[in-house]
Amino acid sequence: MNELTEKDHQLLVRKGITEATLNAQVARFKQGVPPIQLVKAAVIDDGILPLTKEDAAKYAAIYQKRKKGNKIVKFVPASGAATRMFKSLFAFRDGFEPDRESFVAYVNRTGNKEVRAFFDGLERFAFYPLLKEFIDKHHPEFVNLNEDAQKHLIVSVLLSENGLNYGNMPKGLLPFHRHSEKITTPFEEHFREAVLYASDDEQANLHFTITEQHTESFYKELNHIKPQLEERYHINFDVDFSYQKPSTDTISVTEDNALFRDEEGNLLFRPAGHGALLSNLNDVDADIIFIKNIDNVVVKKYTDETVFYKEALAGKLSQVQEEVFRILHRIDNDKVKKKEIKHILDFLREININVPDYVYKFRRQYALEFAKEQLNRPIRVCGMVKNEGEPGGGPFWVKDANGVVSLQIIESAQVDMKDPKQKEIFEQSTHFNPVDLVCGTKNYKGEKYNLQEYVDPEQAFITSKTYMGRPLKALELPGLWNGSMAKWITLFVEVPIITFNPVKVVNDLLKKTHQG
Repeated sequence: MNELTEKDHQLLVRKGITEATLNAQVARFKQGVPPIQLVKAAVIDDGILPLTKEDAAKYAAIYQKRKKGNKIVKFVPASGAATRMFKSLFAFRDGFEPDRESFVAYVNRTGNKEVRAFFDGLERFAFYPLLKEFIDKHHPEFVNLNEDAQKHLIVSVLLSENGLNYGNMPKGLLPFHRHSEKITTPFEEHFREAVLYASDDEQANLHFTITEQHTESFYKELNHIKPQLEERYHINFDVDFSYQKPSTDTISVTEDNALFRDEEGNLLFRPAGHGALLSNLNDVDADIIFIKNIDNVVVKKYTDETVFYKEALAGKLSQVQEEVFRILHRIDNDKVKKKEIKHILDFLREININVPDYVYKFRRQYALEFAKEQLNRPIRVCGMVKNEGEPGGGPFWVKDANGVVSLQIIESAQVDMKDPKQKEIFEQSTHFNPVDLVCGTKNYKGEKYNLQEYVDPEQAFITSKTYMGRPLKALELPGLWNGSMAKWITLFVEVPIITFNPVKVVNDLLKKTHQG
């Protein structure tokens, strides 16, 4: 039974979750999430706009010209913990006994080649001087240990609470890069980027979504770097932090779709994935919003190209937005002549809006009503990079339950891979999503959209988890750049792979774009 107790009601009130929302989530578990219907992969000139160097320069110039007077915000999801980055090192720390086997024997036994690559590149990591300093200070016995025991101690110091504790830190605060003698975190690198493409002459605005437990650490780092950076760049940094809201948590259910209760009989809610950040994004008041993950940063010598393509994406947004707003103002002021309607509908198709042929035969009034409804929506321009085997969602043409075809970013978990045709389409994808977005979230009157109105709830995720050894089903909200933006005007633009430099595992820091 799913009867709610008084204690349940009190919990809902504390979280800011209505009973109607709870019931809708339980209904979603019962109904299941229908798999996405892929029509075809988005490819160059069919859903993905190719970008020559000349085109990119043109769009970048448009952005530089038009950004004056606009409020620009860099929105950075930064709540990710570093734990996964060090998966191979955790396995080594917990599974290697130097007094029982050699390092070589351990690698051969476990196949953990990542740990060997880690030690091969050890002195090239930005954190190496900090690691060495800590060991020199706290472990004088290190010099007398054999090489295998030294390796084990190095990893233990790096990960453990009584060492540098990197295994429990937020990824955003790890030492990623070395610029001469200066060691920088990805958090700091985003400030440097913001100065270059997401600021006016006087101010750069950054918004980081973090977990509440790391608030003090982020503020400590902010207070350390902000005065130095402001002096160096002669600019003011306005920095906001936000957390995933308790009201975005989702209910857990048993395998039979009954409300799951913990050992004390309380309802069990869980964070709902990055789709929960739509609520945070919705609170941001800006004309242009850049979205980029915390770990996708580069050392200085690769920054120019990254900045160039960010400005190009923003210029494309500005160009499209200007035409959208012009059309909507003309419709409002009854300035559109009948002979212009075909050009307007053609423009809708150019920006990937589904316009059935019969709309071209509508009377003027109805054609303009259709155009206004389709154009009066948030706009996103998303960079796409060529698929080189990286995990992550990709760009596809998708058909919804009403038969409307649109461009979407789709994850493999949303596709019925047991359907040979759907699997074949998914595997035909040539590009993937590096999370490189520029967003316009205000309408042609300068009013903020309520972004919650443009979500496709059918793109939620149901996953199997456990709690204290007991199986449960969990619900993730439609992903921030997946179903949460499903009803936005969407443009995909090809950008070079050099703009995508995430750090998923610690050894990624040995790649050229992270080496000063």
